[in-house]
Amino acid sequence: MPAHVLILGGTTEARRLAADLAARPGIRVTTSLAGRVARPGAVAGEVRIGGFGGAQGLADWLRTQHVDALVDATHPFAEAITANAAHAAAATGVPLVVLRRPGWRPGPGDRWYDVPSLAGAAEALPGLGRRVFLSTGRLGLAVFAHLTDLHFVVRSVDPPEPPMPPDTELVLARGPFTVADETELLRAHRIEVLVTKDSGGEATAAKLTAARELGLPVVVVRRPPLAQGVTAVSGVAGVREWLGISPE
Repeated sequence: MPAHVLILGGTTEARRLAADLAARPGIRVTTSLAGRVARPGAVAGEVRIGGFGGAQGLADWLRTQHVDALVDATHPFAEAITANAAHAAAATGVPLVVLRRPGWRPGPGDRWYDVPSLAGAAEALPGLGRRVFLSTGRLGLAVFAHLTDLHFVVRSVDPPEPPMPPDTELVLARGPFTVADETELLRAHRIEVLVTKDSGGEATAAKLTAARELGLPVVVVRRPPLAQGVTAVSGVAGVREWLGISPE
């Protein structure tokens, strides 16, 4: 059983994992948060805020804090952090596992358009609708800034920083949201097309159900692939098994 587990957090699964491990005697749990959200939710165990200074900084922290296992439970689109984790683990010999919820897949009645990036989403939008619900977070809005003929509704926990599309309406809110919530938002803003990242999980899936029921097209930015050789599991139970910890 590992004595010190570092969780690269920021997701619901990371909080659940921290709570599970912190309740077990003999395990020190530290969750690292990037600090991009002003008021993050409560996390069990120790918490550190801010970056490490790249892969080398993370490797140094793993050594000085005597970390026995590293869990990357960041957002599926946190490419830089995930790459740094892989490099730091390789440099230090600290075992690494990536906790990733399964990606979304379309069902009957869905009108999904898969794209590989935010730039691909921006390219696809003009032919799909003028009023856009941009549910991709507050980062990366500059990619859509040149689309001056479209009206964007952007929802995020904290206000985004420019550049962003000139015709942007901001909605500050923290989920989870119900299907009724999302349906009301889409109707109230007369949304014609939804853009979302393939975050996976149930916490943010209600908007997809609402879009299906309203017959709206959805542009889905697919998540980047993991580095070759990196072990990935889909839930807290998978991390426990990887760590060699019994459920009870």
